[in-house]
Amino acid sequence: MNIEADEVTVVIDGREIVHGACLGCAPGTLTALDGPSGSGKTTLLHCLGLLQRPTRGRMLVDGTDTTGWRSWQRRRFWQDHAAFVLQDYGVIEEESVAFNVTMAKSVFGSRVVGDRRRVQVALDETGLSGREGELAAHLSGGEKKRLSIARAIYKNARVIFADEPTASLDDGNRARVIELFASLARQGCVVVVATHDAEMMGACNVRYSLRQDTATGVTAAGSAARR
Repeated sequence: MNIEADEVTVVIDGREIVHGACLGCAPGTLTALDGPSGSGKTTLLHCLGLLQRPTRGRMLVDGTDTTGWRSWQRRRFWQDHAAFVLQDYGVIEEESVAFNVTMAKSVFGSRVVGDRRRVQVALDETGLSGREGELAAHLSGGEKKRLSIARAIYKNARVIFADEPTASLDDGNRARVIELFASLARQGCVVVVATHDAEMMGACNVRYSLRQDTATGVTAAGSAARR
C-alpha cells in the first residue's frame, strides 16, 4: 500500500502550517518526517494518516485520491489497514495489557476477546510476554509505547503512523522501539514517523525535512536522505 501527499497544504486558523508537501511512503520503507518543533511534522503525519484533511492538494492511497472520502471510508482505512502510535500512548490504563492489544470485549472486566496466539506473538515481539493480565497503568512509559506497537502487530496493520515514538524514553527502550519499527518495515509495512530523534532518523530509509519559512509557511522539502 502506497501513501502519497501531492502538493498538500494545510491552513489552520488562517495560518499555513504545511505548504505544498510532496512525498511518497512505500511498502517496506521506514520514513522520517523531521524538523524543529512547530514545523508541521504532526500535521503532515495526520494528513498522511487521513486524520486531517488538507486545505489544498491531494492525499493518495494506492493511487486513489482520498480527498472526497466520506467518514465511513476513512474509518474503513483505519480499521482495515492503519495503526497509530501516539505521543500519549493511546493506552487505556484501567484495562489489561491483553485488552489494549485486542481492543475487544472487556469493560473493566477480566474477559478479553481475540486470537490468543496473535496476542502472544505481539507481546513476544514487543518484550511484554507474560504481562497480558496486568493493568496497563502498571507499565512504564517505554512499555506503554511498546504496547501500542503490539496493538499494531496484532492488527496486522500494513501502514503505521507514529508521532515522536521515542520521546522521553530511556536508551534501552529507545533502541527497542526503533528496532521494532525497522523490523515492521522489513516485513513490508509502510512505517512513517514524525521525529526529531537523530537515532530514529538514522534508522530510516527515507527522510523528509520540514523547515519553517516565514514567507511561505512550512514546506516539506524533498528526501534529504535515502538508504
